[in-house]
Amino acid sequence: MTETIGWGILGTGGIAHAFASDLRDNGFHIAAVGSRTQESADAFASTYDIASAHASYEALVADPTVTAIYVSTPHPFHADNAKLALTAGKHVLLEKPFTINAVEAREVVELAESRGLVVLEAMWTRWLPHMLRVREVIAAGTLGEVRSVIADHDQKASTDPEGRMLNPALGGGALLDLGIYPVSFAWDILGKPGTIHAISTPTSTGVDRQTAMVFGYGEGKQALLHTSLDSRGPNKAVVIGTEGRIEIESVWYTPTNFTVFNSDDEVTERFENTVTSRGMQYQAWELERLVAEGQTSGSILSPAESVQIMETLDTVRSQIGLVYPGE
Repeated sequence: MTETIGWGILGTGGIAHAFASDLRDNGFHIAAVGSRTQESADAFASTYDIASAHASYEALVADPTVTAIYVSTPHPFHADNAKLALTAGKHVLLEKPFTINAVEAREVVELAESRGLVVLEAMWTRWLPHMLRVREVIAAGTLGEVRSVIADHDQKASTDPEGRMLNPALGGGALLDLGIYPVSFAWDILGKPGTIHAISTPTSTGVDRQTAMVFGYGEGKQALLHTSLDSRGPNKAVVIGTEGRIEIESVWYTPTNFTVFNSDDEVTERFENTVTSRGMQYQAWELERLVAEGQTSGSILSPAESVQIMETLDTVRSQIGLVYPGE
């Protein structure tokens, strides 16, 4: 972390509050916030002791005290908001899903590359301490050959048909909002799937209510993934290998614990979570690290991988018939 980074928060919804709270509690500098109304910007700024509150996103990205923009708006606005910030010369931490589709994702990444700026998908799970250790366990060969990944993200969300989760105009549905987590997890552990099979059940508003996915990989590896917006599941994840497995406790994509078992079902390692805040500060540290080192891409989640993940989500949506307005 460095004090040369002034963070700007674009959007003042629930996820923006969670992110700003973690920044404040972990010593980051929030320079400004931008909303569509002055009232909302002022209220947010007051809550987190932010010096500048702007009544438009255009004013936020033009603020000279801002170095990096956190884009927290609904999915359909990610691409335009990211482009606005990048065009103004700001680095961008872009909420997941990266965009609505891969076409938009490529446009955002190409703009960032052309300007030498960081654009990082805010898949905060990737940088959490337990996930760093999970990768170390796998790399050490503790599990033998990794054969499968099993993960769910099933929640009981609001039933408001105009709300973010059910409204097609806001990119609603289980897949992009919740399913992005297990999909990204499968990418993290197994890489690009060779085959994708998906089935889904729609809501009355036309978005996906629940979606099940099976990804196939070389050498017979598989990922079994599930997401739902009207029924809460265990929200656990398992990585299974020929010599053992890792069981990640609920809620697996947040700071949590995990246990490593060998093939005789004996515990060989127990990881205990020590994160005191929500855990969104780790992705901010990653962006600041990239900026400080003059890099635009890290090894844990590159912009190119974010585009490929959007391609995977596009394939799933094609199979389940989920199309958003304007596509």
